[in-house]
Amino acid sequence: MSQKHILLVEDEENLRKTIQLNLELEGYSVSTASDGIEALKEFRKGSFHLVILDVMLPEMNGYDVCEEIRKENTQLPVLFLTAKGSSADKIQGLKLGADDYLTKPFNLEELLLRVQILVKRGNQQTEKSVESYSFANNKVNFVTYEIVGLNGKTEISKKEIALLKLLIERKGEVVSREEILDSVWGKDAYPSSRTIDNYILAFRKYFEQNQREPIHFHSIRGVGYKFTE
Repeated sequence: MSQKHILLVEDEENLRKTIQLNLELEGYSVSTASDGIEALKEFRKGSFHLVILDVMLPEMNGYDVCEEIRKENTQLPVLFLTAKGSSADKIQGLKLGADDYLTKPFNLEELLLRVQILVKRGNQQTEKSVESYSFANNKVNFVTYEIVGLNGKTEISKKEIALLKLLIERKGEVVSREEILDSVWGKDAYPSSRTIDNYILAFRKYFEQNQREPIHFHSIRGVGYKFTE
């Protein structure tokens, strides 16, 4: 199962570090921001499975950040974490598209449980909604295992589709070799170290105009692999 990526937006440093540490101990990958402007920059840089968002932030408050996120992504779960706990505040947050609302001070176990529920719910929504993906003049159908690339329509393997889906879901991020092997092949499989490289080479043959200078499928030496549009 691939690691889930969370954006944590909290201006109080000690609290931010405490939450980040506990999320990472639960197996999540965590990016952080300490103000609203930085939060939107981080949101637009990566692919996330959940945003944990404080309301009272410098530069731009959490309500406005949530509103901007919802303009660009209607599926991404958002959890407000805030000292503003009145019914009116909760209603405002939920109206703006938040999925949950937890007031400070909070119980850490309750936060982690809510995070687990929201990430799972968001993952189920994504699996239901994403049947195909288009980029440049190419198209991938995750249901039929068909692609439309340089050589027209072709059917590819289940493993190829799984790797394509993982890289596309994490668009713009470097996904490590270990995470790919865990997600696509499983913990009990031991493919050759060249296996992923061969799949990436195949993707370039399918989709890249110039395989020597790829613009979509990148190998980052010693780190992992990345998909970009």
